[in-house]
Amino acid sequence: MPASILKGKSILAVDDEEDILEILAEELEDYKVDYDTASSYEEALDKLASYTYDLVILDIMGVRGFDLLQTAVSRKMPVVMLTAHALSPEALKKSIELGARAYLPKDQIVKMVPFLEDLLMLSYQSTWKSALSRLGGVFGSQFGQEWRKTEKEFWEKFEKDLEIKESTIIET
Repeated sequence: MPASILKGKSILAVDDEEDILEILAEELEDYKVDYDTASSYEEALDKLASYTYDLVILDIMGVRGFDLLQTAVSRKMPVVMLTAHALSPEALKKSIELGARAYLPKDQIVKMVPFLEDLLMLSYQSTWKSALSRLGGVFGSQFGQEWRKTEKEFWEKFEKDLEIKESTIIET
């Protein structure tokens, strides 16, 4: 396995579905991360208040993911939103507005590692640009091809904010 920026990183995954936490553990086991989990809002809030994580993965439904997102972002922890039931343009937009660094449908969980590596290596703009490039087809098939039209101003501004000449790598 090639070297990964994930090695040795501290990751908190929060989901009320135990099988999702187990799948994430399996996806991350070869990367020698310090993997911590929480299965409720209260447990996650306690861990976010007590520890600093290099990365946080949050479910939206069942654990009050948007509230936890605000807590993690206020503590300067990068967050990936992971969802099945809140897979919608509105939830994606809200995730962006609240400071998430990526948004991933649960049916794409086996592709989690590249998203996490991007999140840790790339700037905010580069991470979102990469995520939207990888998932544009998934969102189009889930939401309909014209899913951005209902919030046209938001998406045009967001796209403009993401305009950069090339990927920006963060110095680690």
